[in-house]
Amino acid sequence: MIRVCLADNYPVVHFGVKSYFKDHTDISIVANVGNFSMVKDILYSKEIDILILDLDLDGLSSIYELKAIVKNYPKTKIIIFSGYSEQIYAPNAIKAGVAGYVHKTSKLETLGIAIMKVHHGQIIMNDSIKKNLALIAKQNKSERLYRKLSNREIEVLRYLSGGKKNNEIADILKLNEKTISTYKLRLLTKLNVTNLVDLVNKAKTLEIV
Repeated sequence: MIRVCLADNYPVVHFGVKSYFKDHTDISIVANVGNFSMVKDILYSKEIDILILDLDLDGLSSIYELKAIVKNYPKTKIIIFSGYSEQIYAPNAIKAGVAGYVHKTSKLETLGIAIMKVHHGQIIMNDSIKKNLALIAKQNKSERLYRKLSNREIEVLRYLSGGKKNNEIADILKLNEKTISTYKLRLLTKLNVTNLVDLVNKAKTLEIV
């Protein structure tokens, strides 16, 4: 039996996923948590084969925190189950060590298939993500600077779009406020805009936030 922990902010998601897999012959939802700190407690106290996690999970401030999970609990595979754009977020998640990315508009049957495949050692991503990763691999550093946002830049952009100020973002990501200002300037340059309002609107148009 594949032991699964679901980490999501919303009780309706917990109820729906748990109900769907209730009588599954191979998959068992053995834990449900509503914030990232509880994820660490569960992984420490229980054997979890698959961690299904939303990128918007309370307490998860950075995708870099997933790298620590991958390193400290190598037997636990992570599947991102999120409403964020696969095209933007999946490549960075895969590079961080996540084993799969399933968009929340997908059927739960798709999530079940992903769980089975990841448990057997596969990496789950659609064709467009594979192409994106292939293009990134071929780009040199200067090309990447203009064509792709880094993990940190995407994170800073998400918080800026949510109305956070530079000092608040610095506290959340445990970075210097000057560093956040630098990321903000890079974002303005890369997305070819001159102010915060246009930056947020551009991010929404590109489905980055």
